[in-house]
Amino acid sequence: MNKRYRGLRLAALCCAVFGMTMNTGATAATQASGSATNWAPVVAKGAELTLVSNQFAFVEGPAADASGNVYFTDRPNNQIWKYSTDGDLSVFLKEAGRADGLYFDAQRNLIAAADAHGQLWSIASDGQVDVLLDNVNGHQLNGPNDLWVAPGGGIYFTDPYYQRKYWLRQSQDLPGEDVYYLAPGSDAAVKVIDDMVKPNGIIGTPDGRTLYVSDFGAEQTWRYTIDPDGNLSDKTLFTSMRSDGMTLDAEGNVYLTGHGVTIFDRAGRRIGHIPIDQKWTGNVTFGGPQDRTLFITATHGIYTLPMSVAGAATAVMQAAADRSAAATGMASETTK
Repeated sequence: MNKRYRGLRLAALCCAVFGMTMNTGATAATQASGSATNWAPVVAKGAELTLVSNQFAFVEGPAADASGNVYFTDRPNNQIWKYSTDGDLSVFLKEAGRADGLYFDAQRNLIAAADAHGQLWSIASDGQVDVLLDNVNGHQLNGPNDLWVAPGGGIYFTDPYYQRKYWLRQSQDLPGEDVYYLAPGSDAAVKVIDDMVKPNGIIGTPDGRTLYVSDFGAEQTWRYTIDPDGNLSDKTLFTSMRSDGMTLDAEGNVYLTGHGVTIFDRAGRRIGHIPIDQKWTGNVTFGGPQDRTLFITATHGIYTLPMSVAGAATAVMQAAADRSAAATGMASETTK
């Protein structure tokens, strides 16, 4: 498909946009009283939950790049923001396709579930946008909500239908609310889950063998085995809890969002809960220089929490990048 256009960007820091200091080392960051250590065994000793900013309309889709900078969406304002490892906030992309879920691929492109016109985007570091997908068998996607990029480069995404005020359409063009897989280099998505009420949060393991998907409509989260061809098998109920967004840590624990962040071990046992003083907690990821900071998007605010365990998402991207670099090196050797 490869449709290209230049996204508008704002290079200025948000202090220029809002006339206020947004560095978390300054007084703009608000810390919750008391220690968060007792919330879960994976929270760092003596850690405190920090409110970085509470200025947004509705935040979602956090994703960390290889350096630990975290990108997230403010969908009502149609923007993608960047929170740097230095603690600075800036607008990365304006006119952001009403993006919801985000995830980085091995080439350092930011893959976005662009809800405005039912598309998947690939966004380069300079803000240039490629539309990867906008239909299935000629039918417009409902509204891609969340996604995960597998180590091999394939993209799994959820496609529920939530009627938006900014849409001209008033009904679905694509039957069902399902989960799809877009293979590397393909422009045709394949349906891999067709029995959910309303799929939403999604995440996979670093080895590319397991996928977690939440059926928001049925208030359940399921675990699947990822087959070599990208299809899914061995559907197993993970927990009877719905989740808007999710992430994994290096120990295999699963973090689900909704009313705060609830943490489960890989067997589905609840091991902790992080309360967030917002109406809704939309999503969560790991980031920061050592990938040991939990970054939480919740309604109007973004929060950080130091953890004793690293995240798994960066490991997926790094492993894929290493494989890509190795393949490029091998190709260079054969042409000499």
